Amino acid sequence: MKKNIADIARIAGVAKSTVSRYLNGGSVSEATRRKIEQVIKDTGYIPNTFAQSLKAKKTSMIGAIVPRLDSFASSQTVTGMDEELRELGYQLLIINTGQDLGREIEALHDLARQKISGIVLFATQVTEKHLTAIREINVPVMLLGQQHNEVHSFVYNDYMAGYEVGRYVLSMGHRKIAYLGVTERDVAVGVQRKEGFRKALAECADPNVMVSFYESGFKMSEAVSAASAVLGSSKPSVIVCATDNIALGVMKAASMRRLRIPEDLSVTGFGGYDVTEIIHPGLTTVKYNYAESGHLAAKHIVKLVNDQQVEPLTVLGYQFIERESVDKK
Repeated sequence: MKKNIADIARIAGVAKSTVSRYLNGGSVSEATRRKIEQVIKDTGYIPNTFAQSLKAKKTSMIGAIVPRLDSFASSQTVTGMDEELRELGYQLLIINTGQDLGREIEALHDLARQKISGIVLFATQVTEKHLTAIREINVPVMLLGQQHNEVHSFVYNDYMAGYEVGRYVLSMGHRKIAYLGVTERDVAVGVQRKEGFRKALAECADPNVMVSFYESGFKMSEAVSAASAVLGSSKPSVIVCATDNIALGVMKAASMRRLRIPEDLSVTGFGGYDVTEIIHPGLTTVKYNYAESGHLAAKHIVKLVNDQQVEPLTVLGYQFIERESVDKK
């Protein structure tokens, strides 16, 4: 039979309120703590975290607000966070917003009402409404993927990654270049990667360099349509894509036009998704270690919850991976 708090109190020989106080992080004597811990271990009792949260001032739960669960980056990061939080004695509660900014604001308030200890917001945008909500809820919040000077932020070095990709395609002899990006409302992916890429082009003294900029959605199907339009209007030797998903869409569109990669068209991406290594030809890309980032993000939010010092901005590195999808011109 499943044990409850009353059973644990009876077996340990203490009051029910003492067990409740122990479970909620309150003060109990060392001897009492050892007795309760031994009974919990012997019985396999699992505390009801949600029930505890009704009485506790602070729970052992961390919230993650995620725009898409079907994203490789999000799923890998969340997995890393969950593993680390379990080690640290916390549980992870995930809210998927379906890329709805209004739902993100609601989620911040929903998690605060559940007395969540801290929140990691996987941000695609940071609007004034986000900032207002963060100020109102009085819960430690950390942005992951975007940066703002009012909120602890955890970002990738997208600018330098874009710069390195730009230098690489130029070094491979490409001069007629297409850049297929995303909305600039997403500052990290839509602006920083593109601006780093622009810097590399600006440093090139060759007057024959021609670059055109285009925009796609994040989904692969949207990238297929966008790439088809690009290939129908121009004949670039390389398409630099703001994400691996977009790069895969470009490769699909090229295949539909019977273009060979990399002989007829070179392609690069950003992300380092597992599939980019398996496909043929392998995709030249920038790899971000999302799982490792999740572990580090979990450590940082727990430090914030416990009023420990955390740098206001953490910038994560990347790895440039050269594979077979870029040909030398």
